[in-house]
Amino acid sequence: MLVERVALYPRTPLNQGANENNFMLSFALVQHLSKRPLMPAFPEHTHFPRAGLARRLGAILYDFLVIIALLMFATIIALGFVAGLVSIGLISLGAEQDHASVLEGNVLFMLYLVAVIFWFYAGFWVRGGQTIGMRSWRLKVQNTDGSCIGWKQATIRLLSSAFGLSNIGLLFSGQQKLAWQDKAANCEVIVLSAEANKLRNWKKF
Repeated sequence: MLVERVALYPRTPLNQGANENNFMLSFALVQHLSKRPLMPAFPEHTHFPRAGLARRLGAILYDFLVIIALLMFATIIALGFVAGLVSIGLISLGAEQDHASVLEGNVLFMLYLVAVIFWFYAGFWVRGGQTIGMRSWRLKVQNTDGSCIGWKQATIRLLSSAFGLSNIGLLFSGQQKLAWQDKAANCEVIVLSAEANKLRNWKKF
């Protein structure tokens, strides 16, 4: 039956040319979409000054408190998941074991917490350039054209930040005011004005 249908609709030069045209149009569309920026740029944000060490440390401390609360919430979710597995019989607990003991030293649980931390920092940086602590201190990480950094830059910046210790590089950057993680990810941290820091300016994200 399949052979009969193929015979009824032979590959004529006209059909072949139409298929080639459709392929070329699809290829051109993919190229066009791949060149579009993931996030719009804010040229007006290129005129703001770069952040110094004091503001960065304030944002780091603020985010540290947020991360603790976030990890506690993530742990509660993990404990609930373990309790669910125990209730359906997929996991059995020993006489002196509880749900928390299942998570202790568990590699998957540790990777889960690392993923939560990565999502917090990289997700905020890519979406709007600000974590909760950075917004409180009117800081924004961005490219030099005002656009938000990409996932690759966010990953490099997070890995090279060394838990915030890389900000010491500000003491050796002079007027550039670039920390070591900024240089590694090819980005900058600026201080926004109160107006530019308002939430209504970020609805497009």
